Amino acid sequence: MVKKAEGKELIKAAELAVLMWDEHTVSGMAQEFEEASGKGTQFFLKYEGAEPVGFAQCQLRHDYVEGTDSSPVGYLEGIFVKEAYRHKGYARELLQECEGWAAEQGCREFASDCELGNEESLAFHLAAGFAEANRIICFTKEL
Repeated sequence: MVKKAEGKELIKAAELAVLMWDEHTVSGMAQEFEEASGKGTQFFLKYEGAEPVGFAQCQLRHDYVEGTDSSPVGYLEGIFVKEAYRHKGYARELLQECEGWAAEQGCREFASDCELGNEESLAFHLAAGFAEANRIICFTKEL
């Protein structure tokens, strides 16, 4: 079962999110999720029985999104399924919920990104029907 994560369930989403974004803490991630929730951002949890085993974060992007020509664009900010539960179609279920939510918000397009070296994420996106729009390398320096 996939359901929207709201209120107290955001901590469950944060617990899963830090398994992917390990530079964050659960409390910090939960606070970020609470602040973003309902402001053009939606979180979903995938349950197997009573256990949350995956999450997805999607939002509306009103700025330019590479490869799109409409606004707003639904955007997959993050998706994660615990390793023991992968290859069961759970990530696809989460993605479909995100896409449905974005369509309900008036989006005609849906986008995402991944790091250049993240071959697992690239394979997921291509298998899920995404088309690669561009590859970029971003640079930064302190002044």
